[in-house]
Amino acid sequence: MDAVRVALLREVLAGTKWLGATRRFAGALRGSVVSHGGGLLLVGTPRYEPWHLAAHLVDEAAWSGTPELAPTLVRHGARAADPAHLAVGLGRLAAARRGETLLVVSAGGPGVPLLERVHDARRAGATVLALGPGEGQGDGDLASMAHEALAVPEGAELDLDTVQHLVSAAVGEQPLPAPRGRRGFRDRLSRLADQLTSPPPARW
Repeated sequence: MDAVRVALLREVLAGTKWLGATRRFAGALRGSVVSHGGGLLLVGTPRYEPWHLAAHLVDEAAWSGTPELAPTLVRHGARAADPAHLAVGLGRLAAARRGETLLVVSAGGPGVPLLERVHDARRAGATVLALGPGEGQGDGDLASMAHEALAVPEGAELDLDTVQHLVSAAVGEQPLPAPRGRRGFRDRLSRLADQLTSPPPARW
């Protein structure tokens, strides 16, 4: 989803909870990654790997000049023969340490093996963030161990993929002071123009 479509989606969602919720979650993600500086690990479930979120975070890292946001995608089915950026297996979670940030994206129950690895990463000092259905829909244990969680319940106005687009778009935004009158509007418009005219980074 490009910047223009994200802007249109935000207009449609004005007045709903989603703009504030996704920006708060993105702010927590960005704050953890940038302030701790240990890197970002991104993992899904055996049935749902967040490929598109990984690609969008790489884009946002390049566009925002914040390389820390580029994630390491941790895969359940990683093989040594895979390209280097796709060959990181679950063993990487066992090596997670203080200062690292772990973002878990779940389209359903994450399963006991993944929960155990996430729990171990948290005990080792990693900051855990969770994006998924939430408590009562298979992710209660994950949400309870996360430092920050954003629930996308089944039947919500937005699906998980759309929420991921909003989060990835917001995570690359520099925190700005509250806009004041015409100048604030011009600043936001100028920033959007810069994003639309910047050359795209290499794709995932």
